[in-house]
Amino acid sequence: MGSASSGLRVRPRSAVRRRFDQLFREIAKFGAVGGAGLLVNLVTFNLVRHVTGLQVVRASVIATIVAIVFNYIGFRYFTYRDRDRGGRTREMGLFVLFSAVGLVIESGVLYVATYRFGWDSSLQSNIFKFLGIGIATLFRFWSYRTWVFRTVPDEAREVVVSAEALLDEEPEPRRSRARARAN
Repeated sequence: MGSASSGLRVRPRSAVRRRFDQLFREIAKFGAVGGAGLLVNLVTFNLVRHVTGLQVVRASVIATIVAIVFNYIGFRYFTYRDRDRGGRTREMGLFVLFSAVGLVIESGVLYVATYRFGWDSSLQSNIFKFLGIGIATLFRFWSYRTWVFRTVPDEAREVVVSAEALLDEEPEPRRSRARARAN
């Protein structure tokens, strides 16, 4: 009421603040997809392990592959939907490559716990599966955002930033526009 008529303008956010906000939103979206993927991974792992009787690491590999497919869909169409969509074959190839490295990290932790230290109870397997997923997630976040889901070129980003700045500005009150026309 009073601020609109006083002519106060909202200062545009600094470039650093915008980048921080953008990174925060990216981490939150990555975490949402990753959290859902974690559930898919753990549920699939426990189902495969107990229904089929497969060894721990084999059940883990199957569960991780199911989660990788789930995560790709979530990352492409939710977390990184604003990123460059050119070169889909390259994108999928890199995603599979970095996901495979994450799978090795994740399964390696579980393998060492199970076969090196003999920690093979259901609880221990789930703890080390979770730990492996956590370590692999750090690698995946860095690699996906750096290599797989590339950022939009700077020219296009400038268009988006200027469009956002227009949306953030407060419209002038009607009376001020009417007075400006009268003068």
